[in-house]
Amino acid sequence: MQFTVDGKKAYAYTAAHDLEASKPTLLFVHGAGLDHSWWGLQSRYFGYHGWNVLACDLPGHGRSEGAPLPGVVELADWAMRLLDAAGVARATVVGHSMGSLIALECAARHASRVDRIALLGTAFPMAVSDGFLEAARNNDQAAYDMETIWGHAPMVPFGANPNPGMWMYGDTLARLARLAPGVLYADLKACKEYSSGLESAVKIHCPALVIMGGHDMMTPPKAAAALLKALSAATTVTIPPSGHSLMAEAPDATLDAMIGFFAGTVVAG
Repeated sequence: MQFTVDGKKAYAYTAAHDLEASKPTLLFVHGAGLDHSWWGLQSRYFGYHGWNVLACDLPGHGRSEGAPLPGVVELADWAMRLLDAAGVARATVVGHSMGSLIALECAARHASRVDRIALLGTAFPMAVSDGFLEAARNNDQAAYDMETIWGHAPMVPFGANPNPGMWMYGDTLARLARLAPGVLYADLKACKEYSSGLESAVKIHCPALVIMGGHDMMTPPKAAAALLKALSAATTVTIPPSGHSLMAEAPDATLDAMIGFFAGTVVAG
């Protein structure tokens, strides 16, 4: 579904359903260099099980127009303007990687509009190596390769795909190949420069779910420790086999954790 935000087209997948005022809303926010399709299973499931779904493409990504925004705070405020454009007053915000920082800022800056948050593959600070950032600045293929390899568990190249016939590396590389020059660099720079994570986390009092991959090389579980300590009401779920790309590497376990959390029955682990 197309919306207009700041005078530009903004796309959000709605699971082929019109938004209904009587239903709760889930806003899905993707990570650096990706788009709404990263949430394929999860967004479709909730869209067909009693929720409004808005799996957005951030500015400059996927089907959304405009240049990528320069920082996490600006992206969080944009997400709220997307809700305005969709006529949604309140939502649960689910974010992956960079999107998890955006979800965090949404809850800290716009508490009255956020029911709960779910943070997948999160960390603070969200470190980005100088080499990775420089390759992205130069639009070097090496940057896409680094995001793809580090973004999955080490066993993925050996056929550890839960979806028969699918190639996880190829899927990620295809998404990255669609990016306009400079978009991945802007995203990685926003992650690296984001500095208010702990300050924002202590302001959040809505329920929070943190899902971590046991083999995550980009945001290993230990990198989320300070953030978890700062959050007052966080439930953690660790999925041991998964790397950073939880929604693709462990789609069912990730979805089950979200279903349980939203129903109030999730078991931490």
